[in-house]
Amino acid sequence: MIRRLVLALFLLFSAMPAHAVNPDEVLADPQLEARAREISSHLRCLVCQNQSIDDSNAELARDLRLLVRERLKAGASDQQVYDYLVSRYGEFVLLKPRLSEHTLLLWGAPAVLALIGIMALGLVAVSRNTKRKAVALTDEEKARVEALLKE
Repeated sequence: MIRRLVLALFLLFSAMPAHAVNPDEVLADPQLEARAREISSHLRCLVCQNQSIDDSNAELARDLRLLVRERLKAGASDQQVYDYLVSRYGEFVLLKPRLSEHTLLLWGAPAVLALIGIMALGLVAVSRNTKRKAVALTDEEKARVEALLKE
């Protein structure tokens, strides 16, 4: 039982993401390295596009990781590093784009689409209710139905 538990834990933790940071990229200062890793995890690999530069093996991702570390060694704040990279590569370099006039549609579209969907469901529900209302028969129609049933 314990062996199975240990094996399950080993398999679970062995599936953690492998970072692509090479040993020659790692900074000597552990605090700077931690900041570099944090920043790198929020930057998009422009080659892979759905990976952070911290997880990518692409050459451009390596260059971006080195650039982040150079900026941090030069004394730049995290925000200055982000701003520098955005100025060079555009908002696309950020995995989570900032809220700005350029990205307003990106951030607002889910809410607008959800509202449109809710309104469409409401309209469908209302139209179904109006169609299902029974209309009372006139006296003439009732007499005709009774005559047909007697035949």
